[in-house]
Amino acid sequence: MTAPTSINGNMGTGGANINDDNMTVLPQIHKALEVVHSPYSSNDARNDAQSFLDRVREDEKASFYGFHLAIDKSQSPVVRHYALSLLEHVIKHKWASYTEQQAATLRNCVLELSQAVSRDDPAYLRNKIALLWVEVAKRCWADEWMDMDTLLVQLWQVPDSAVHKELVLGILEMLSDDIFNGDDTVVAVREGILSKASVEIFTPAAVLTETFPNRQAGPDVRCGSEGWLARITDLLRQCLSGDVQHNTELRSCAVRALAVLYSLLPWVVPNAVTATECVPVMCEGLRVSNMEVQKASLEAMHSLYARTSFVDREFLDLVVPLYSSNYVDLFRRLFEWSVVDPEDIDDDKYQFSKKLSEVISFLGTYMDRRFNVLPNDSDRIDFRGFLDLLLLITQSQSLVVSIPILTTWTRLLNNRSLGPNIADIPAFIGPLLECCGSRLVRYESLPEDTQDPTFLFLLEDTDTVPERHAFLGNYRRYCSQVIEHIVQLKITDAMQHILGQTENILEHLYDTAPAFDMANYSKTSQPVLRVDTQATVIEAALKGFGKWRTSENSANHNQEIATLEQSLESWCNRLLAMKFEDPLIRKRILQLLVAFSVMALDRNPGFMFKVLEHILVTWPATHPDHRVYTDAIKELQAESMVELQRLAAKMPDHLLDVYDQIEAKVNEMIASGTLDEKRQITYQTFLFTIVHRSTRLDLSTKAQKLRGFIDPVVAQWQNDRLKNALSSYSNFCEMMALDKVQDYLARKQMQNISDWGSVELDAEGRALQAELEERQTLLPLRPTKSFITCSIDKVEKDSDPYQVSCALWQDGFPIILPELLHFLSHAHASHTADNWTGLPLEMRSIVGRVLTDRFWQAGISEGSKDDFYARVLEKKYTLEGLASSIRGTIRFVRESCYAIIYCMTRLDVQFYGFSELPGPLAQALLADSFSLSAHQLINVLNLVRYLVDNCPVPLRHHFLPPILATCCQQMDARINSEWMKLDQQQGIKSGADALAEEMKAESILRQLTYASVMMIADFLDPARKNTPVAQPEGDAETGFYYPTLREFCLMNSSILESLLMFCTHAIRWRDSRCCGIMLRVFRSIIPDFAVDTTTSQAPDSKGANTATIPPETAAAIREYISSDVMKACLTSMSEPYFVELQKDLASLIAAILVTYTPLSRTARDVLVSLPGMSEATVDSGIEFMMRTGLSSRGQRGVILQLLGDLKSVSVSELGKLSKSIGVPQIKAPPAKRPPRSKMAQQFMTPPVPNGSGQGVPSNGHDDGNADNNLEGVANLFDS
Repeated sequence: MTAPTSINGNMGTGGANINDDNMTVLPQIHKALEVVHSPYSSNDARNDAQSFLDRVREDEKASFYGFHLAIDKSQSPVVRHYALSLLEHVIKHKWASYTEQQAATLRNCVLELSQAVSRDDPAYLRNKIALLWVEVAKRCWADEWMDMDTLLVQLWQVPDSAVHKELVLGILEMLSDDIFNGDDTVVAVREGILSKASVEIFTPAAVLTETFPNRQAGPDVRCGSEGWLARITDLLRQCLSGDVQHNTELRSCAVRALAVLYSLLPWVVPNAVTATECVPVMCEGLRVSNMEVQKASLEAMHSLYARTSFVDREFLDLVVPLYSSNYVDLFRRLFEWSVVDPEDIDDDKYQFSKKLSEVISFLGTYMDRRFNVLPNDSDRIDFRGFLDLLLLITQSQSLVVSIPILTTWTRLLNNRSLGPNIADIPAFIGPLLECCGSRLVRYESLPEDTQDPTFLFLLEDTDTVPERHAFLGNYRRYCSQVIEHIVQLKITDAMQHILGQTENILEHLYDTAPAFDMANYSKTSQPVLRVDTQATVIEAALKGFGKWRTSENSANHNQEIATLEQSLESWCNRLLAMKFEDPLIRKRILQLLVAFSVMALDRNPGFMFKVLEHILVTWPATHPDHRVYTDAIKELQAESMVELQRLAAKMPDHLLDVYDQIEAKVNEMIASGTLDEKRQITYQTFLFTIVHRSTRLDLSTKAQKLRGFIDPVVAQWQNDRLKNALSSYSNFCEMMALDKVQDYLARKQMQNISDWGSVELDAEGRALQAELEERQTLLPLRPTKSFITCSIDKVEKDSDPYQVSCALWQDGFPIILPELLHFLSHAHASHTADNWTGLPLEMRSIVGRVLTDRFWQAGISEGSKDDFYARVLEKKYTLEGLASSIRGTIRFVRESCYAIIYCMTRLDVQFYGFSELPGPLAQALLADSFSLSAHQLINVLNLVRYLVDNCPVPLRHHFLPPILATCCQQMDARINSEWMKLDQQQGIKSGADALAEEMKAESILRQLTYASVMMIADFLDPARKNTPVAQPEGDAETGFYYPTLREFCLMNSSILESLLMFCTHAIRWRDSRCCGIMLRVFRSIIPDFAVDTTTSQAPDSKGANTATIPPETAAAIREYISSDVMKACLTSMSEPYFVELQKDLASLIAAILVTYTPLSRTARDVLVSLPGMSEATVDSGIEFMMRTGLSSRGQRGVILQLLGDLKSVSVSELGKLSKSIGVPQIKAPPAKRPPRSKMAQQFMTPPVPNGSGQGVPSNGHDDGNADNNLEGVANLFDS
């Protein structure tokens, strides 16, 4: 131990002694603090005083002033706090420049302050002293300071001094947090030695020896063999044995000890937890009658059992004891005690309940994962008691409390050993099935004034509508999985219960609800929601039935299947006989009948024919006077078409048996002239799909039948009138009646009308609106899209249907594509106001307004989504409705083109093989895209992703460069300009309506930015591999290598230039999510350009002939990254908005410096050019970063230290008073634990879809994105 240094004034960096000059400053400090704090001080006086205090902080004698004032107990707490802040500033900012002797002197000052603490000192002063200790330890412990543990033990052993123990606990907690959980830059540089030293002093020596017998000795830093985990556990045991409810000192020590455990248990050696008997002591903390101690105990247990890596021995030692009846009973009583009233929530109890649920979920998950070593000993494991506890929590009225256990049930029931055992206990399986079934109601559709307790808890627990929807989606998913598992395990009983309950509900649907009334129709009425809930239960049950049916193959099993199928058919026949007036109930029943037909009764053609007949005759008439009801009828009609196609795709061979009769019926209906275009095409594609997916027709017969459908469609594209109409934009306008539209708008002088929705359409306007919709039916777009979609939807490559599709369309593509690109070009051109030549110049400003889609956006738009749709419906026959029809016409053309091109990409070489296609396609798709709105551009990006994803690997070099280069250029220009515009608007005050529109625009811009950033990140993903391709002849011998998409982009200069520009600008866009993604992308590509100009061969671990980046290109990109990207990172580092991304920014800067400095001085020179940055400091930092063995965290720490004066502080910190004025933080310390746990936050987030998806893009405003939170009116007025 370093000998104590007397405090004799040698505390400044200049070694100044105490003298009169020193002492005269102290009264000045007193006076300045009084001025700063006095409410009577003038601003000028307060500013002068603050300036003086800031100068003192930078004075070379600041450490002397700090210690002299802090150690003097006669000083006021405000003065002492300021004094400690001076010491903190010196340690943090001047330590590196101190000599070893000066550092030791400063360290001894902190030791003396620590020894001098007393109960009379305010808690915030003691916490500050603990902080000073930790700041010193992070800089020199386990190096020049080797006896810290001994000093801590001495403080711990001060007789009858709980305050010293609390100080040590505070030091240990902060030390653990900063080393293992924090982002401290000093720790990052020394993390290796600090983490080893921490493991050494916290872990009992015997445990280290037993657990790691071959372990290399760590630094000699420990004092005693027991370790701090044992000492803390012993202290906690002593505290809990006393009266913590009434003894403040005991309670305070217990809570501080548990806080240290909370920090330690996520990383400490599990065997140490067992050896110190830490878990039983924490459980005793749960038993005490004090909420503060109970919460701290539960938090500590949560931090331990959130670990997922316990091996079998650790599971037996740490988890299994908690399955005993003693602890199960404790958990049960705690949960029952923590139940709260949703109308008067006790927040402490409610948070306790949530956390307890997660801990029990962890224990249940371990039971599933380690079941193979679970002892079969009823004395040690109360299995039924534990299941009873799980059921109790699952039934909680709070879904947030219930959901962790719900996920546990999915695991337990799916366990091959546990599942059957649980299923054989009716006391659990029946109530669980009932609970999950009842929770499938669509809570988000309930009226806002609903007083249901579960709904009230839901409102309490979710902050936004999208978050609520995401949470409920997750909850329903887990409920459905539980039902699925139960049905699979108890097929007969479960199906009888579910179907019987559903039948009873359907028979008594209106017993407690108003009778059906078309005039007051609601899409979210109680009967609709009840039917939807039961239908969702049945759909989950059918999945379980499917798994049960294929689980084994025996005579008894087959007989059981036949009996059950007969029972299901009888139930479905009764369902068919039921009559309902509500169109949404009829829609849901129709979906159920088809689900039964294709999932459970797929071997029963007789029933399928009944369902088919039901679909064909279910076509109720609309009632225009009742708009909501009519809208529901249209939903039913649309669903009928979807379900018809589903039958054809799933059961083509059964339908083939009656194909002639169906065809005759369809032809008869078409000939009658009563079918609109959509319905007619749907019936034709139904017939097409039957033939296309049939396995019983030979290929020639199949091709002949299918050509009868396709040839007339292709022939429409050869029509001379169509070609002429597409030959120019003006002709296109005539074909679509847009010329008449311009004339009508001009005559109505719409630029002078502020509220278009208030002006009713005259007869001419209504006729024009009808004509716009009629013109769409004359185009070949809808039939082409429909038939090509049926040709590729859910069709696997190398299957017979796929080969048939390729042959079927190969002659049509060359005919369709030229005209299709004209359609697309004209649709995009329509968004450029100057192309509306039929409007006078002064009117063209309205084009943007005409083509701007109306949205309902969660959290921004006024009213509910239903209110929005009602307003839109009401304004159909107004000028606003006409504008909607105009943009609907252009949208129909645009998005039909997207869908057709997407489908073409699925047919591989048939599309990508056209040598002249890439340039015209890029021109048509992207040339005029700058004028599209932000959300419309998302559709363009989706199509670009499909074009890239589906491109055969050998054809990438031919097809992708013009498309990717143009896409990156256009997206960069458009998105960058939108962010600049948004930044300019930030400083302009707006009215409420304008503000709402700005919020919508910003939200959509963020979605567009995210879509574009994710597209680039996907293209450059190092984990993305090429899809297998058939090697061209001879390639196998020559070892020809196709570069991955990432390599392809990086080695192609035409793509790379615009791509890097986009990525660099993304670092500056004020969207932290997107900026973070781009920073990770940059870090991943930096090594790719570290190619020495003396060689052209990149390293290849596999020895393959890999594609490489040309050295000249690599050098140019290196310079660009070292200059432009570095500057972008440094600029963002200095701005408050990016404060949460400073770690990521620093990591990228470090990666650039470490990787490129041996080849270029550019990045280093950029750093040197910063104000206040010396060459020696930068060179020293770079040299340290390039040391072998320094982690990326350490490298990042060096950069954060270098840029300490450049970094911004967070916006939340800007409003706080400077610490230099000595204002103590008389409030709770910053919360270490977020309001939600990691698990709880995951439940509030939509599940990430697997892959980029291969479904056909939607033709509506949802554009296939389930999470864009936008509801548009794309097809609202389609007839």
